[in-house]
Amino acid sequence: MRSEAAATASPRHAGDAVLAGITDEAAPDLAGQLAVLAELGWSAVELRTVDGLAVADLDERHFARVASTLAGHGVRVVCVASRIGGWARPITAPFADDLAELAVLARQCAVLGTRYVRIMSYPNDGLDEYRWRARVLDRVVALARAAEAAGVVLLHENCSGWAASDAGRMLQLLAAVNGSSLRLLFDTGNPVAHGYDGYEVLRRVAPHVAHVHVKDARGTAFVDPGTGEARVRDCVRLLRSAGYAGAWSLEPHVALQPHRSDRPAEGAAAAFVRAGRALAGLLR
Repeated sequence: MRSEAAATASPRHAGDAVLAGITDEAAPDLAGQLAVLAELGWSAVELRTVDGLAVADLDERHFARVASTLAGHGVRVVCVASRIGGWARPITAPFADDLAELAVLARQCAVLGTRYVRIMSYPNDGLDEYRWRARVLDRVVALARAAEAAGVVLLHENCSGWAASDAGRMLQLLAAVNGSSLRLLFDTGNPVAHGYDGYEVLRRVAPHVAHVHVKDARGTAFVDPGTGEARVRDCVRLLRSAGYAGAWSLEPHVALQPHRSDRPAEGAAAAFVRAGRALAGLLR
């Protein structure tokens, strides 16, 4: 049972904010992921992996159990993660893999009650700048058309790919799609890790942000939200002033960095809860 102290320290809502978590950073199994949500008093999750499997790789029976368990615990899904355009799928990777994954995730979103699918914009793999840009735009436009037909919305994250760190390129992606099936996902901590000024990027794209990941970093180390160099408080203020009303999804990276390890480190659940309470404090 969740303690009264924990409930007081980390409410489900900080003001009007919806708090969610990418909980595979706390535990690989769904029971462990739900346990940290309960400890925090939160009732929203962003699904990336369960039992070490990407959401799109869950077979029908496994996925049905996940969906039923989440519903039974009163936990809603705010977004699902994909590997589309990510660090392991550069621009030369087969596009058919991305289209197939999107088709699976769209069906899963209909069951889970969310419309948001996270994507990135394809790291380069030896192409010149012109061909890289052209191929990225072609792929993202095609993905957005498929997403619109399936009733989902793609969220481009400032992480890996052609438009990862450049506000102008993010706006070019949006202009190429020219519709509501592509919006932006802003991660507060990625700019520190990738060496650019995230706040200045956010100033240009804030009205287009539909989902937020919260993490913080100091140099190459990830730290609890509000304790690093990512200007998380300033980003929160800027987003709110731009009318942001979406979820604040905790992805602390303090115990798991997905591109470096597939299992959380020892003490991951406690670290996730600590970071979650820090996030709740920032949003009050």
